[in-house]
Amino acid sequence: MTTDPKAPLESAQFGFRSDHEHRLPATIAIIAAAAISLILPSNLTLGPKYLLPALEMVLLLALAISNPLKITRESKNIRALSISIIGLVNLSNAINLVLLSQKLISGSASSGKQLIYAAAAVWVTNTLVFSLWFWELDRGGPYARCSNLRRNPDFLFPQMTSPKSASDRWVPTFIDYLYVSFTNALAFSPTDTMPLTPMAKFLMLAQSLISVVTVVLVGARAVNILH
Repeated sequence: MTTDPKAPLESAQFGFRSDHEHRLPATIAIIAAAAISLILPSNLTLGPKYLLPALEMVLLLALAISNPLKITRESKNIRALSISIIGLVNLSNAINLVLLSQKLISGSASSGKQLIYAAAAVWVTNTLVFSLWFWELDRGGPYARCSNLRRNPDFLFPQMTSPKSASDRWVPTFIDYLYVSFTNALAFSPTDTMPLTPMAKFLMLAQSLISVVTVVLVGARAVNILH
């Protein structure tokens, strides 16, 4: 029986896992974040509410065409495109939070239900966008994590401290980063996964700050209006 001589050579040289990571979960997160921004009231968005989500979808389509489904290659252009999409989602959500806070400060927000829905939308988007940041930046991104190109980790996962709980070639996927983002946004601090680098610490700090503003200030004010 003959085998492809290039296959073992590639595996030995680059240390790829048996399967590359799928882009689909991250793509779904971006689409969900864009869809959530569309359900916000027009007075809580800057300019036409379809502008930023439409731009995000255009960039996402370009990314899907250049590297669909499985992340089997990497380039500066693809990586820059991916980071640009996440940055746009983050910018859109930050604008929504600022406008929402201004409505509260000025006293022009009269609908408690509207505020609760808007605060929930901002919080969920905050969770999604920071999971994308963690996924895209940790150890140089999903492609680098699956190869010997990966650098020292930015996040310390439990599987990395307990070798017997996972295989030697275990690598975190988007779902792992989504869990980290959710727990950080909910607890305002890391839980089972620790940030190791200044970049990771800054990202978790920023996410916690946004979550505090959304939940404590906006949420509390909305409940007061309802009463």
